[in-house]
Amino acid sequence: MESIAKIRKIRSPGKPNSIYLMKLKSLPFRQVHLDFHTSPHIPEIGAKFDKARWQDTLQEARVNSITLFSKCHHGWSYHPTTVGKMHPHLNFDLLRAQYDACKEIGVAVPVYLSAGVDNLAGEEHPEWREINAEGTYAGWTASPLKPGFLSMDFLSPYLDYLCLQIEEAARLFPDCDGIFLDIISQSPGVSKWRLAQMAAKGWDAEKLADREQSAQAALLSYFERTTTAAKTSDPNMPIFHNSGHIPRGSHDLLKFFSHLELESLPTGGWGYDHFPMSAKYVINLGFDFLGMTGKFHTTWGEFGGQKHPNALRYECAAMLAFNAKCSIGDQLHPNGELDPTTYRSIAAAYREVEAKEPWCQDTRPVSDIGVLSSEAENHSDRQNAPDEGVTRTLLEGHFLFELVDREMDFSRFKLLILPDDVRIDPALKALLDAYMAQGGKMLLTGESGLWNDRAEFAFDLGVDYSGPSEFAPDFALPQPEFRAEFVSTPVVMYLRSQRIRATSGDSLGQIYDPYFNRTFRHFCSHQHTPFRTEASGFDCGVRHGEITYLAHPVFSLYRTYGAVVHREYITKVISSLLGAQPTLQINLPSTARVALNHQATAHRKVLHLLFANTVARGGSMNLSGGTVASNGLTIEVIEELLPLRELRIALRDQPPLKMVTLEPQGTELSFIQSNGVVEFQVDEFTCHQMVALTEA
Repeated sequence: MESIAKIRKIRSPGKPNSIYLMKLKSLPFRQVHLDFHTSPHIPEIGAKFDKARWQDTLQEARVNSITLFSKCHHGWSYHPTTVGKMHPHLNFDLLRAQYDACKEIGVAVPVYLSAGVDNLAGEEHPEWREINAEGTYAGWTASPLKPGFLSMDFLSPYLDYLCLQIEEAARLFPDCDGIFLDIISQSPGVSKWRLAQMAAKGWDAEKLADREQSAQAALLSYFERTTTAAKTSDPNMPIFHNSGHIPRGSHDLLKFFSHLELESLPTGGWGYDHFPMSAKYVINLGFDFLGMTGKFHTTWGEFGGQKHPNALRYECAAMLAFNAKCSIGDQLHPNGELDPTTYRSIAAAYREVEAKEPWCQDTRPVSDIGVLSSEAENHSDRQNAPDEGVTRTLLEGHFLFELVDREMDFSRFKLLILPDDVRIDPALKALLDAYMAQGGKMLLTGESGLWNDRAEFAFDLGVDYSGPSEFAPDFALPQPEFRAEFVSTPVVMYLRSQRIRATSGDSLGQIYDPYFNRTFRHFCSHQHTPFRTEASGFDCGVRHGEITYLAHPVFSLYRTYGAVVHREYITKVISSLLGAQPTLQINLPSTARVALNHQATAHRKVLHLLFANTVARGGSMNLSGGTVASNGLTIEVIEELLPLRELRIALRDQPPLKMVTLEPQGTELSFIQSNGVVEFQVDEFTCHQMVALTEA
């Protein structure tokens, strides 16, 4: 949702939205998001809905909230409507039947409406559709000969139509547990509505920047009007606007949200490291939030696709570990019957979640490291290599960390990382200077630390700076304490470095240049040219006081290439910066995950240990429009859950403890505590284990 990320007025971070908390004190832990996008060409809609079977299925699966459909992407309503049109092959009020069945057994029901796409409205009113600068329809499908959904222009009368539908649903179901609005985005288009608006504002439609401004205005109008519509019967109605991503650094639009839902289907293109990255940012926004995975082997809209139940067990455990409630995406068959296979898999996960909830309510992460988000600073979209690379590096290195933006508090962290392309303006410089004056440390990489308007560092790094290297790639040989144990010769660094020579700073190692860049005039072998045997005289990194700088964009490099030698280099530098101060030391493999949370109301810390071996299976595919084709994504699969054994754990800066227990088993562990350091061992765990450290 790139256009949303560009609207950046600031809301005070860290304060819960009290309006939502008045309606529902906290989000339910065990939710299902029940998609129901149903073609008008399928008969007998809801014909097999059976109230008793519906209720039994949800209860057996331990579901306590389910999002049900008022209107789908096809544009059809699933209840009688005076605004839109009920599905042509539905002959009763399906939503009411589902809704009442859920409420009878204490299951919460948010109500869903498709907002950004609507095929019925788009076909009846093609003038309401988004049109791009080339004059073709924007969105999921441009041609009437292609299957897919139609993107709607929020400056057109479609927004009036949508708001009436939202108001109708809110009046029909005034005691529902929220309104969920989907596909919230706008492109920099040139529909007649956009052209008229730009002309009235004095904007130039031929300029991309002005068209983007028009898209932002359309989005803001959408947020203001739909939020008002959702609250037409209840000013405390919870509302969530889904764009598949919570933009980092954009606070202004958060005032339109009651809570956050982090859509992150690992097999649907997000991957298994996306959810932790997103959760480690939104925890600082002050909202209750949930993670949203899917039961699908691939992604939304997959009928008959089933991931292994062990995958759902792990994915829900990860949500708990990273301070979220749980939601599993499903798609209801047009006949209205919940799929037994799906709900047996959900039950396997949610029985465990139910047992673990007491240790996961009202928790906050304990973190040593803050990462100043590249996405937040650069207003980039969700595919941000520095953020993804630093997240993956820190997860695999078992560091305790959070992602932050410049509006958040840096002082909590022992170390602040600015990954790869976080350039400095005067306002940010003042914030970072204040952080350093309080005893903080910084790690800068690549272009981070350079002024945003000139080729100079904003901080004294103890170096002479000569600009970006003329060579790509070059090679690095870090000092022995900073390189992988199996490395003794220069390692290729695939992305361009910045040229630095240590003066008053301490060198972390040397750069070796290739003989020449690979061109048609001169090249060597299949890839790049080998390194010269003498060091270039430039340094791969430097430490000066409490600031450490690495000359390569190492996090983008690791995100792109995934070489262990690069991760070892980065993590050894980070460990040296933390020195004797890391809160956690643990002997987990890099594929395992760890989180430490503070549950203040229960006077305890809860350590979460997670492990599942993911395997890439299948060929590449393209899931755009719901049709599998050649090239595109591969799938990470979780099948077997293997145990980890003999984990040795040390936690620093801990208050006197009364006991250490495995939860929810209640098994006490022996521990040693001295000078605030607690040491204990977990003999074995599979998938997920919580360890509670209860204060004396």
